[in-house]
Amino acid sequence: MYSVTKDFLGKPAPPGYIAGLGRGATGFTTRSDIGPAREAAASTDKSDKDKTKAQQEAEDDVRFANAENEEGLFSNMPYEEDDEEADKIWTAIDAKMEQRRKGKRKQPDDQLDGGIVDEQLQGLKRQLQDLSEADWNAIPDVSQLAESAARAKRRRKSAVSRRGERYSQVSDSTLVAGLGLIGYDREISTDADTDGTTTNFLALGQARDDVLRMKLDQAGDSATGKTTIDPRGYLTSLSTLGAQTAEIGDTARARTLLKSITQTNPKHAPGWIAAARLEEVAQKPGKARSIIAQGCENCPQSEEIWLEAARLSPRDEARAVLASAVRNVPRSVRVWAAAAELEAQAGDVAAQRRVLRRALELVPTSVQLWKMAVALEPADDARVLLAYAVELVPLSVDLWLDLARLEPYSQAQKVLNRARRAVPTSHEVWIAAARLEEQQGQPEAKISRIMAKAVAALARSGAPIDREQWFDQALQCEKEQFPMTCRAIVAAAASLGFDRDDSAADRAAAWTAEAEKFVPQKPAGPGLETARAILAQALDAQPADADLWRTAADLEREHGTAAHVDALLKRAVQYCPQNEVLWLMAAKEKWVRQGDVAGARVILEEAYAANPRSEAIVLAAVKLESETGQDARALALLERARASDFGEESARKQMQRGTPRVWMKSAVLLRQTDQLDAAADVAAEGAKLFPDFFKLWLVLAQVQHQLGRTSNARQTLAQALKTCSRSPELWIFAAQLAFGTERNLARARAVLERARVFIPQSPQLWLEAVRMEANESEAVARTLMARALQECPWAGSLWAEAIFLEPRAQRKAKSVDALKHADAHDPAVTAAVARLFWSERRVEKARLWFERAARADPDYGDAWAWWLRFEQEQPQTDANAVENIVHECERAEPHHGQLWPQVAKDPANARLPLADILFKTAELLKIS
Repeated sequence: MYSVTKDFLGKPAPPGYIAGLGRGATGFTTRSDIGPAREAAASTDKSDKDKTKAQQEAEDDVRFANAENEEGLFSNMPYEEDDEEADKIWTAIDAKMEQRRKGKRKQPDDQLDGGIVDEQLQGLKRQLQDLSEADWNAIPDVSQLAESAARAKRRRKSAVSRRGERYSQVSDSTLVAGLGLIGYDREISTDADTDGTTTNFLALGQARDDVLRMKLDQAGDSATGKTTIDPRGYLTSLSTLGAQTAEIGDTARARTLLKSITQTNPKHAPGWIAAARLEEVAQKPGKARSIIAQGCENCPQSEEIWLEAARLSPRDEARAVLASAVRNVPRSVRVWAAAAELEAQAGDVAAQRRVLRRALELVPTSVQLWKMAVALEPADDARVLLAYAVELVPLSVDLWLDLARLEPYSQAQKVLNRARRAVPTSHEVWIAAARLEEQQGQPEAKISRIMAKAVAALARSGAPIDREQWFDQALQCEKEQFPMTCRAIVAAAASLGFDRDDSAADRAAAWTAEAEKFVPQKPAGPGLETARAILAQALDAQPADADLWRTAADLEREHGTAAHVDALLKRAVQYCPQNEVLWLMAAKEKWVRQGDVAGARVILEEAYAANPRSEAIVLAAVKLESETGQDARALALLERARASDFGEESARKQMQRGTPRVWMKSAVLLRQTDQLDAAADVAAEGAKLFPDFFKLWLVLAQVQHQLGRTSNARQTLAQALKTCSRSPELWIFAAQLAFGTERNLARARAVLERARVFIPQSPQLWLEAVRMEANESEAVARTLMARALQECPWAGSLWAEAIFLEPRAQRKAKSVDALKHADAHDPAVTAAVARLFWSERRVEKARLWFERAARADPDYGDAWAWWLRFEQEQPQTDANAVENIVHECERAEPHHGQLWPQVAKDPANARLPLADILFKTAELLKIS
C-alpha cells in the first residue's frame, strides 16, 4: 500500500478549530488552560469580540422570534430538492388563500384608511352650522326614507315576481313584540293522579305567591318599623294553651320533695306555702287547706302563711283564719289590711271601720291603715283623723297633702307650712302649695316665686332633684289641669344642670331638644304646655334666633290655637324683622287659617317696609291678590317688581331689574288671565335678561304652543337648550313637541337620546322615553326600562313604572325587586305596591300601603290622589275616611309627583283649592 501524505499536515489549523470537537472527543484540560482554550475560539473573529453580550442576546431573540424564519433555525442545514419542492407547494397554497380572501373582503378604497372619510366630511360638517330651522325641518325622517325604499322594493318585486318568492329580514323590535303574541294554554289540570311522577304546578304557583307575599310584608315592616304580627292575638293564643303535666313537672315527685322540706324544717313557711299551692294546682283544694293549716300551727309568726291560709279558705272560714292571724301577729299591717278588705267584700262598712280602728290602736304609725280609715269617713271626720295622723306620722307627705286638701284656703296654707318644716326634703309639698295658689286664682308671679323658693330650699336641704325630674313634675301638673304651676316649675328649674361657662346658644339647644320629648303625639294629648314653657326659656335666652321662633311656631300651628300662633309670630317679627320666613308665616296664618285677608295684607305691607328688597315678600303679596281675585293689583305689583332693584343679583347684571322668578310669575299670571300675547312678550324679555333660568324658556315655549305657534316653540326650545342643557324639563317638552299630534316617535326618541347624553342619569328622561315607547310597543318599552334601571337603580319612579310594564303574573316578583333596590321609603314604589294589592282585591293590605306611601313623603301628591281614588272605589268606604284624606292632604300641601304638578299648574286650575285639585288628580289616574 502506498502511503499518502495528507495535504493539511504541516499547515496551521483553521481559526476556531478544536481537535475531536465534531465527534465529541475534546480531550481533557487543566484549570490553567480552560480560559484561554475556550475564549480563543470565541474571540478569533474581531467583529464578534467587539460585540457585547446584550447585543448578541438581542440578535438571537430577533433571529429566533419567528418560527417561520429558517435563517436562524436551519441556517447551517443543507438545502435539498425536497426542501425546494415543499417551498413551492406552500407558496402555491398561500397564493390560493390570498385570492380567496380578496374575494370576500372587497373593501372600498375610501375605507382602507380611517382618516380619509373624516377629512372629506370636515368641510360638510362646517357647512351644517349655516342651515336654518326650515332646512332642518325639511330633512326627511328615517320613516319617510324607509317608506320610499319600501315602494321601490315593491316595484322591483313585482318585476321579478315570476322568479319565485323573495324574503326580507325582520327587525328585532318586530320579533320581540311577536313573542307576546304566542299563546300558551295556561290552564292546569288538577285531576291528575298524584303518584309521585306528576308535578303539581298549581301548588308551586301558590307557594311562590306565598313567598312573595311574605317578602312584601317583611319589606313593609322594614320600611315602617311596624310588625305584621298582632300582639293581642299572639298573647291570646298563648293564654289558651293549657297547663300540661310536662310543663309543671312530675306532681308526685314535687309532692315528695316538698314533704321532705316541711318535715326537715317545719318552721320554714315558704315550704308549707309551696306544698299547699302544689295541691291547689293539682285540683285538690281540701288537701291544700289541710297542709296550710299545719303550716299555720308550725309557723304562727309568719304573716305570709296566714295570708295564704285566708286566700285558700272560703269567706266564712277566712274571717276566723284572719282573727287567729291578728292574735298571733297583731302588728302586721298586711294582715289587718286583708281583714278590712274581707269585710269590704262582704259589704259591712261598720265592721270594716271597727277593724281599721282596732288596727290603728295597735299600729298607729301605718300610713296605709290611716289612708284606709280616712277613706271610710266623711269630710269632717276625715279631717279630724288626718289631724291626729300627721301628729303620729309627721314624715308622711301623703297624709299632710290629704289634710291640706280637706282644709279651707287659710288653714291649708298653715298645714303646708307645717308640712314643709316637718319634711324639708319633699318637693311635693312645694308643688302642692303652688297648686293651692293657682286654685285660688292667684297671679302667676306669686306661683313662680313659690317654685323659685322651692328649688333654692331643696338645694340647701341637700336633696335637690335634677332638671328632668322637675320637667316630669311639670308634665304631671299639666295633666291635672294646673298650667300656671307647670310653667312656674319649668321657669324655676330650667337653669339647673348648666355651668357658668355654658353659652346661651348651648342652653337654648339643650332646652329645644328637651322640649321635643314633651310634644304631644296626639292633637289633644298632654305635653303641649310643658313643651311651650321650655321653648319659652330657649327664646328668652336666644331671642334673635329665627330657627327657634320657627320651631315654636310650628308647635303652635300643629297643636295650639290660632290666637297662640298669632301672638307668637307677632313677637317673632319684632325680634327678627329681617327674617322673611317669619313674616310669611304670619301673613299665611292670618289669610289661610283665620280668613283675614285685610290683616294679611297689612302684615305683608309691614314686611315689605322692613325688607324692601325681598323677592319672597313681593311674590307672597302677588299670590294673595291673585288668589283673592284682585288680578289688576297683582299685575301692578309685578310690573313694579320688574322695575325694582332686588340687591346683589341685579347689581351683578347691568341694566337688569327684577329677578328671574318675578319675570316668570309675571308671565304665568298673564297666561292665567288669558293675556297670552303679553305673557309671551314678558317671557321672551325675561329669557333675554336671564338666559340661564330654564323656567322662563319653558313658559315661553308653552305659551307659544298654546297660541298655535309650534314652530316658534321649537325654535325657543332649541335656543334654550344651548344655555340650559342640564334641564330635563326642557328636553321632555321638546320631545313632546317632536312627538306631537302626528305621533312621530322617531324624532321624539332622537331628542331624548340626545338629552341623555347631556344628563346621563336622569330618571325623568328615562321615564318619559319608556312611556313614549309603551304607546307603540310594550316589549320595546320593557327593554328600554331594563337599560334605565341599570343606569338609575335607585330611582323609585322607574321601579314603579316597571312593575306595571310586566305581565300580571310577574308583577309581584318585580315589586319585591323594587323594594329591595329602591329606597324603602320611596312613595312611588310604596304606592305601586298598594296598587298591586288593590288589583288582587286585598283591600286592607292596599289601604295600609297607601297610607304608608302618603306618610313616607307628604309632599308627593300622587300618593294622596291614589289613596283617595282607592277609597272612592270601595263600595263600603266610610265618608269620614275620604274627609280625613282630604284634610291631611290640605295640611301637607303637596307640590311634587308625576301627575300632580300637571293638574296643579294647569292655568284652568289656577284658583282652585287644594281639595279640588286632589279630586281632579284622582279622576285622571289610570287604573291598570
